[in-house]
Amino acid sequence: MEGWMNGPSPTKAQGMSKAPHPAGKPEGDRPEGDRIAKLLARAGVASRREIERMIEDKRIKIGDELVTSPATFLTSLKGVTVDGKPVAAPERTRLFAFHKPTGLLTAERDFSGRPTIYTALRNALPANTPRLMPVGRLDLNTEGLLLLTNDGEFKRQMELPSSEIPRTYRARTFGDVSQEQLEALMEGVEVEGMRYDKINANLERSTGRNQWIELTLTEGKNREVRRVLEFLGLEVSRLIRISYGPFLLDKLARGAAVEIRKEDIERFRSSIKQARK
Repeated sequence: MEGWMNGPSPTKAQGMSKAPHPAGKPEGDRPEGDRIAKLLARAGVASRREIERMIEDKRIKIGDELVTSPATFLTSLKGVTVDGKPVAAPERTRLFAFHKPTGLLTAERDFSGRPTIYTALRNALPANTPRLMPVGRLDLNTEGLLLLTNDGEFKRQMELPSSEIPRTYRARTFGDVSQEQLEALMEGVEVEGMRYDKINANLERSTGRNQWIELTLTEGKNREVRRVLEFLGLEVSRLIRISYGPFLLDKLARGAAVEIRKEDIERFRSSIKQARK
């Protein structure tokens, strides 16, 4: 994905343990392997939270044995089934950039029949693309860069506020606002009882009472940009996400998707680990 980087038959599984790692115990006492939720997320089955719900709903088994705790440690997914179907070994991590148009829900399905991102992705992705999960979400009327991955653990890393991954938006607004008011957002702001962390906001250009504002933040709270701008007395008529971490919307056509190169994924993943140390 050049030009997109901003800088650099089931059997019971062996090695199963249902004992979580006791706090304060040396690493050698930890059960072998990883938690089942982490392994299934890495295999692209679902996010960790969704997998925990699946366990509560009694949908996951190891051989004939029902998994009852997300604190089940495994060395592999051999013998694991979800809804009676064997779980395939995880593929390599893949990441796609999608230019989400307005009017699409960031969801797999909508019970009221509204179109979702997957409606557009059917035509935008290559054949035999694995199941992809969106990294965060964009509101129905927000457009721009949406990342999608087959790796639930990677998705979680990218969404965690502690990873401090910057997201940049451009907003077309109507109303009166000064650069001084926008700079005050660097101290954070509370809107209707919700505290938002610092936002780096700058006026780009204005015509009368209409202006474009660029905003960079490291949180992904629901409707954060719109709520903060409305708190400042502005009406938002258009909102576009133009970057997520080092990945840029650039000239990606609306409704199109492109796969990000393996080396760029690895570089990005390493930067997340460094940021969280």
